[in-house]
Amino acid sequence: MPHQYSPLAYTTHAFISAFIANRPASETLSLHFTPTASIHEHGPGWARSRLPFLARTFTGRSPPPPAANPLPTSSSSSASSSNNKKPDNNPADVSADDDDSNTMDTYYALLSSTLEFKPTPHTLPDLDAYAVDEAKGVVSVRLRGGFEAKRKGRADEEGTRKKERRAWTEEWVYLVRFEAQGEGEEEEEEEEEEERKGEEEKRSRKIERLDIWADPLSAWVAMGGGEEGEEEEEKEGG
Repeated sequence: MPHQYSPLAYTTHAFISAFIANRPASETLSLHFTPTASIHEHGPGWARSRLPFLARTFTGRSPPPPAANPLPTSSSSSASSSNNKKPDNNPADVSADDDDSNTMDTYYALLSSTLEFKPTPHTLPDLDAYAVDEAKGVVSVRLRGGFEAKRKGRADEEGTRKKERRAWTEEWVYLVRFEAQGEGEEEEEEEEEEERKGEEEKRSRKIERLDIWADPLSAWVAMGGGEEGEEEEEKEGG
């Protein structure tokens, strides 16, 4: 069977489509990843001071936010007042070394708070660009797109802040590992079921592990550049 018709290629394609369309991370993770899946973007550990999503394995999902409390009664107003405080577990606020926040939701929160993705019309690969190993349940694909650093501007001579955002284009690779499927008769039954239900059913197998190789050097320079970056590098080196 040509690999472009593989369920694994379709699922990977759907996941990348959601990423390019800037769908909510929680939605993308629920649709395309298992609850215990993991994401690891490879890169040097020293770069986490500017790129906190690098060189860490993010596993599982963050708990959903607490449900809204009912309207307080006069007897419970003091208790409800403390319960209505804003929770302190916002994934976007975690530090680079906070091991208690290593969930896939945290990965996307850190990524989106650090870099802005700028896809091009050609970022989404054609189906024949996916390399699929059906036996091992692995898909690899190379992508190309733009990114822009979300960093503070520098002060001009009058003391005001200039908006300074550095953009670049890079290539990166996804290596996608899928959850194991049944063997023997169960596998044959699943294949028959997939053929009967069509393309939508083919997407049902989910991602268990996502490895990413990108261009951390470009992102590092963009996040630190200018006078602020030079000062930071001096502090780190000194």
